Amino acid sequence: MSAPEATHRPGQALLSGLPREALLERLREMLRIRRFEERCAELYTQGKIHGFLHLCIGEEAVAVGAMRALRPEDNVVSTYREHGHALARGISAAAVMAEMFGKANGCSRGRGGSMHLFDAQHRFFGGHAIVGGGLPIAVGLALAARMRQEARVTCCFFGDGAVAEGVFHESLNLAALWRLPVLFLCENNLYAMGTHITRHQSQIDIARKAAAYGLPGQAVDGMAVLEVEEAARAAVAAVRAGEGPRLLEARTYRFRAHSMYDPELYRSREEVAQWKQRDPIDLLAGALRQADLLDDAALAQLEGEVAAEIDLAVAAAEAGPWEPVQDLLKDVHSPRFA
Repeated sequence: MSAPEATHRPGQALLSGLPREALLERLREMLRIRRFEERCAELYTQGKIHGFLHLCIGEEAVAVGAMRALRPEDNVVSTYREHGHALARGISAAAVMAEMFGKANGCSRGRGGSMHLFDAQHRFFGGHAIVGGGLPIAVGLALAARMRQEARVTCCFFGDGAVAEGVFHESLNLAALWRLPVLFLCENNLYAMGTHITRHQSQIDIARKAAAYGLPGQAVDGMAVLEVEEAARAAVAAVRAGEGPRLLEARTYRFRAHSMYDPELYRSREEVAQWKQRDPIDLLAGALRQADLLDDAALAQLEGEVAAEIDLAVAAAEAGPWEPVQDLLKDVHSPRFA
């Protein structure tokens, strides 16, 4: 599976359906995620962020497009590559950055770090380090919503690598059997860590796997934010209407290595360069310019707003408190043995 044609300008037909400010907001959100993660990479090399760090640079359109389809009362379950999801969901850059620093003013009080972002207020339930670990949790949240007769949809993000896990099939099967309100959203970036999809999947068309469970499945261009949003809105609407779960495959690509420790020996520079021609930020910006909705001044203003917000987030993280030593065992359950 190779990169789609670089000359394609996805979503142009949809531009007329949204006002200029709404389109600029989607561009701003993708820029915000990109610049946030670029700063995180810098801070990591400076030793201010520790542990594992998985960046979603290149995949911003999926987070921004999908979150636009959800309501505040809906649930979101994510992966360890979740910074973009958290920011697009509405968690402040300051709370996410403080969590990256391990500070007590982080969204998980500094206990989760990069891979375990949680925020109950925004109904953002992880950040899960285990591949596929969020899938059964999403099914549980959807079941709880059904039992409580709550009109909530649960959106579960996972990567193509999770499709190789048994829990993927178990979760889709149970959700289909009970017609639970779940949108399973696969971010197919072609690589499970360093393993190309053709080496771990006999059927690389992930959307087709939904048919085995009697579910509708759809593939969408994950580099085109407006196409992701359109597909996500339709899927969420069907789920919310009681039509059962859906599987949406967003075909995307990460421009950076799997993690900061990854030597990236499994793919060529030429392949990465080809996909960068379809940068989701450039694609939307280009479509806006063609429609005379964006110029250099407007783009510079967006960049300035994003830079100022990230500077404030870093300052808040730098100044944030460490959790007191006496609180380290707080909320930790340890069963007593006789």
